[in-house]
Amino acid sequence: MVQVKLLPTPEQAAALADTLHRVNAAANQVSAVAFEQFGLRGRETPLRRLCYGDLKAGGLGAQATQHVIKRVVDAYSTLRGNIRAGRLGGPASRRRRKAESKAVVFRPDAAHAFDDRNLSWQLDAGTVSIWTTAGRCKNLRFVCSPEQAKTLAAHRKGESDLAYRDGKWFLIATCDIPEPLVREPADWVGVDRGIVNLATTSDGDNHQGRRLDRYRRWQAHKRAEIQAERTRSAARLLKKRARREARHARHVNHKISKQVVAVAARTGRGIALEELSGIRGRVTVPRDQRARLSSWPFHQLGEFIAYKARRQGVPFIEVDPAYTSQRCPRCGHTERANRPARDHFCCRRCGLAGPADVVAGVNVRDRARSAWVFVNMPQPAPA
Repeated sequence: MVQVKLLPTPEQAAALADTLHRVNAAANQVSAVAFEQFGLRGRETPLRRLCYGDLKAGGLGAQATQHVIKRVVDAYSTLRGNIRAGRLGGPASRRRRKAESKAVVFRPDAAHAFDDRNLSWQLDAGTVSIWTTAGRCKNLRFVCSPEQAKTLAAHRKGESDLAYRDGKWFLIATCDIPEPLVREPADWVGVDRGIVNLATTSDGDNHQGRRLDRYRRWQAHKRAEIQAERTRSAARLLKKRARREARHARHVNHKISKQVVAVAARTGRGIALEELSGIRGRVTVPRDQRARLSSWPFHQLGEFIAYKARRQGVPFIEVDPAYTSQRCPRCGHTERANRPARDHFCCRRCGLAGPADVVAGVNVRDRARSAWVFVNMPQPAPA
């Protein structure tokens, strides 16, 4: 995906807003028909017969009408998948019963998909031409980085979503980027993720989170003040601030992952991370760190490193995280007392000492060496 920011004139912005409102109102209309006729089993072909004429008569173009019907069918497919996977709870769950009892509802400013029939890109001019309910909107300017422009020119394929967030317009384009062949690593960069130090590598590179921690404490303080108001406007403001904080966390994770992958690619090494699934159930942390452990997107950082590594052809592997912060990488002695303080490691057997997060990164690197050999071991021929 490549996201670009649109710079519409007031007239163009009004046309885009009216378009989103109209197509989402149409989606709610189709959703009501689908729920009444088929329940949660959204069927595309019968829905087209039932709704196509009405939507066309209501002012939508042919292609926009097709996209609206497809959105509704996809929404019901997603809902059925979430129910089957248990993400809405069991049959007696209040959340599940509420979802099954009414039609899917689309927000007035929910994103809408456009394909090459109703959206064209003029990459050299930095503009797009897009269908709206007020007619074709031409010479709509957009801005993006040179890297994004290069990706759009080379790999854009399929649909693009028109989105409106916090007073800004965006186009999110689908890009089909072929992954390069993963090379054999000369060695590994072990990465230890933490709360105070967000990421520490086996090379000793430390991506600290102290400034970020101050920012998040300030955000938590402001959030508590707003929650005390208990008004609808306060609830809306809380959602807006939550989105802002999530964007900030995503930006920080992007920066860290970009630096880690750049070092690995430059040195011909692979990247190894601890496998963190289920960590909240396995790890006990002090009371004052529980909120930070639960709120920071550690998994997102791992996902960013993984996909950036794939795009660079850098090998990536996740290893067993057990005792990486308590094991001595020199003699192998494992004991809780090896880590007398959060930031310090000192082996009780051989005396090896150093920063605890760096030692954990070294242990992750060493486990990656063994794991990679095991994963790539030739399989015996069947008898």
